[in-house]
Amino acid sequence: MQTTPTTNDEAPLRFKTWVASGDPWIWITGSGVTISLIAVVGLLLLMAIRGMGHFWPSDVMRTSYQDANGTTTVIVGELVESEEVTAARVRDSGYQPADGKTFLRRDLIKIGNRDAFSQDFRWLLVDRMGPVSYPKELLVLERREWGNAYGALVAVKENGQLVASGNSAWAELQRRVERTHSLFTEIHGIEKSEIGAINYAIERLRLKERGLERTGQLTAVAALEIKEDRAKYQADYSDVQKRLGVLYAEIRRDSITLRISDGSEREISLAKVVRVYRPNDMGVVAKIRFYCEKLWEFVSDEPRESNTEGGIFPAIFGTVLMVVVMSILVMPLGVMAAVYLREYAKQGLLTRLVRIAVNNLAGVPSVVYGVFGLGFFVYFMGGRIDQLFFSEALPAPTFGTPGLLWSSVVLALLTLPVVIVSTEEGLTRIPRSIREGSLALGATQAETLWRVVLPMAAPGIMTGLILSVARAAGEVAPLMMVGVVKLAPSLPLDSNFPFLHLDRKFMHMGFHIYDVGFQSPNVEAARPLVYATALLLVVVVIVLNIAAIHMRNRLRERYRGAE
Repeated sequence: MQTTPTTNDEAPLRFKTWVASGDPWIWITGSGVTISLIAVVGLLLLMAIRGMGHFWPSDVMRTSYQDANGTTTVIVGELVESEEVTAARVRDSGYQPADGKTFLRRDLIKIGNRDAFSQDFRWLLVDRMGPVSYPKELLVLERREWGNAYGALVAVKENGQLVASGNSAWAELQRRVERTHSLFTEIHGIEKSEIGAINYAIERLRLKERGLERTGQLTAVAALEIKEDRAKYQADYSDVQKRLGVLYAEIRRDSITLRISDGSEREISLAKVVRVYRPNDMGVVAKIRFYCEKLWEFVSDEPRESNTEGGIFPAIFGTVLMVVVMSILVMPLGVMAAVYLREYAKQGLLTRLVRIAVNNLAGVPSVVYGVFGLGFFVYFMGGRIDQLFFSEALPAPTFGTPGLLWSSVVLALLTLPVVIVSTEEGLTRIPRSIREGSLALGATQAETLWRVVLPMAAPGIMTGLILSVARAAGEVAPLMMVGVVKLAPSLPLDSNFPFLHLDRKFMHMGFHIYDVGFQSPNVEAARPLVYATALLLVVVVIVLNIAAIHMRNRLRERYRGAE
């Protein structure tokens, strides 16, 4: 038998044949998708571990520590993280590690008591730490200011008089903290709702009076009516202030004496305490319940301590409301533009130029939209609206200042090209025979468009909405110029007429992440909240997209038979 010798040209030929078959590009594409998925999942896991783990009640340690000067101090706090550092870095900071060690481990301890120690966190070298213990009597006080306080409970007092000490002090403290929390909730509700409504009504009266003065219509009868209404609101305000005075006296009644790590005793008013707990004495079930309470506080409460404590509900509310208003604005504009370009406009050079311009707008940096919105919408249009409809409030602007409306309009312009392109693609997929059949049955072009074409193109329109929501929810740069703020005193939606206040500034989750991560005075305390807020923003975007996808799928199933 004879064998055919292998020539040197066969291997390159097989390689060219393999490349021409397209298999390498399939493998490259699959590998890219796999790497992207792994990166996304890894990022989400990182945010979940770093962010959600922050709410678990960590045990409180007690140890001794010898600093570079040989002074030994007692340290009480929570272990946050550990890291390895080089010995040379330690020597540069004044420490002299043992010979032969190249790396040393150090721990970041949250020591709290910022009002006593001027810092919340401290790095400690493990080699200089003494034995670590976890006494059950150590407690944590979450405060409305100055961060956490760590120490041992000495006594509970009422109006400066001793009420309980020793073993009975802990049970008494828990009862009084619950009482103080209910009083704080009542005070907060009165200040937000009742006093807020009275102040809003008084301001409306002031603007009404000034408007009548400017137009020369402030008669004696009108002035008397305004005066009577103002007197009524002032009387209501005085009554509310008296109730608040009683509640403030009640909430300031109780206090505790806390012995901190340096041995000193400090008096802390329970009016400043959010919650108190003993993590070293908590079981697994108690810690899980505590963890759920902290998670609920994070999504339902207002921020405090320069946004490094508390919750982010105003940011969640502002983000969702802005996306809803933006969707209401962008969908009609985008659909009408796409319908005109596809169904009515003559397909010529001008139409092609318009489509090129729309596609180019999709690539414009978002900050450019912000600058345009600030100059045109806020200063120009808002200023004209104030002169025409809110002249009595000038020089204080109403719509001539950044707010929810202008933020929604700017994001509507930002996402308008996406809606136009996706709607045009949906209209293109509808066969011409369906349009001609509708016209042949006697329907007009408008009826055909409204009752046949648009319902069948609804899945494509919803695709544009999904893409626009996904982009708008995460935008930050333009919002910094046209409406978003670090902390909004009131929500844009409340019980005061006209209920939806489009002129108000609002909080946004994307800007909240930027502010907490880069503008916070307490970086170590803010870092876990950056991860948690970023994860929650992803969840909010996913929920909004799922809702839009569900609507799109229902519309697609409804009109599948007509395609």
